[in-house]
Amino acid sequence: MRIGRRLSGAAAAVRLAEWPADDMAEVEHLVIGAGVVGLAVGRELAARAGGGGTLVVEKNRHFGMETSSRNSEVIHAGIHYPRDSLRTRLCIEGRRLLTAYCARREVPCQWPGKWVVAQSDEQAEHLHALAHHCRDVGVPARIIGRRQAAAAEPSVRAHAALVTPATGIIDSHALMAALSVDLADRGADYAPGARVVALCRDTASGRGGYRALVATGDAAAPLMAVRAAVVVNAAGLWADRVAHMLVPPDHAWRTQYKLHFAKGRYYTYAGPPIAVRTLVYPVPDKHTTSLGTHLTLDMAGAIRFGPDLEWVASNTDYATDGGQSVEQAAAAVAEYLPAIRPRNLAPGYSGIRPKLQPPGGAFRDFVVREESDAGFPGFVNLIGIESPGLTSVLAIAAMVDRLLR
Repeated sequence: MRIGRRLSGAAAAVRLAEWPADDMAEVEHLVIGAGVVGLAVGRELAARAGGGGTLVVEKNRHFGMETSSRNSEVIHAGIHYPRDSLRTRLCIEGRRLLTAYCARREVPCQWPGKWVVAQSDEQAEHLHALAHHCRDVGVPARIIGRRQAAAAEPSVRAHAALVTPATGIIDSHALMAALSVDLADRGADYAPGARVVALCRDTASGRGGYRALVATGDAAAPLMAVRAAVVVNAAGLWADRVAHMLVPPDHAWRTQYKLHFAKGRYYTYAGPPIAVRTLVYPVPDKHTTSLGTHLTLDMAGAIRFGPDLEWVASNTDYATDGGQSVEQAAAAVAEYLPAIRPRNLAPGYSGIRPKLQPPGGAFRDFVVREESDAGFPGFVNLIGIESPGLTSVLAIAAMVDRLLR
């Protein structure tokens, strides 16, 4: 087991090149990563492959242990990103698909709606621009003034608010559990604790496709080799590293597909009851790097706040200390919820967003790309899938299926 876990880089590539062709597992589709995106893509491709031709591998011991389970669990409306961006189109289509899927599979979700609140005339101008954008993309929204806001949500301070009912919350764990059941029902294979350590084009067999070397965590067979006609890179926080396995050090992907890690902390609330029935967001920054430390509700109606934003070097840095203090988080929340006090908040959990957008950089869209143009037919990169990736997941899966037809 230790040998398989430690093998990586050049040594793993050599081991894969030397692996006997007749000792490789054969699949039609190999999906790398079993977060919510990988599960949805595997489910979609399994229906086409006739079941047993799809293998989903996950390096962790259970699906969805990283970004997929460390987020706000919000079903987004799709209002904050450029009109023609993949983020907007996939979010709006994904919300429609997800709503139907939750009803069909009895995945818990609710629709408390969302307010984006302005605290000044300048911020109110942003709301009017946002309302115009909502009309352009077909999302219902309206602007209310101070008095209407105070009457509807007395605990919330707002100079003005953009209100949209097209925002919900979902039990992300129940969603992933449902997708994993679908995956199994469609005959696909799922391998937890299986980490891809090398990947290359299959040039030896003459059939095309790809070879992957997988560290299994099994002491008896610490490595296995897989040959796949199609590979989907749904590795989330590790997606750039998986893509880089295919290319030399000077390849454009090394910079084009470089991820930056934005950690966000979430805070639990323990104080006097606050009656808030909707999700409340501040006006976001100009690059929409973050939607701000917002108020969300869980499925039981409990209030939580987050995420804040701290750029970190490591994609495994989930520490909740350091970065923004509880006092700073409370000050940010108090802009729209004046009753909040630092003593009411406690660090809860943190998540990391895999961003193609660097600190201070301009908007970068999702990458959902079949890479034939780059010389890798049948290889699909899913990179920089952060918010609203959870909402978009079924639309992303459908897009991957279309790209491979």
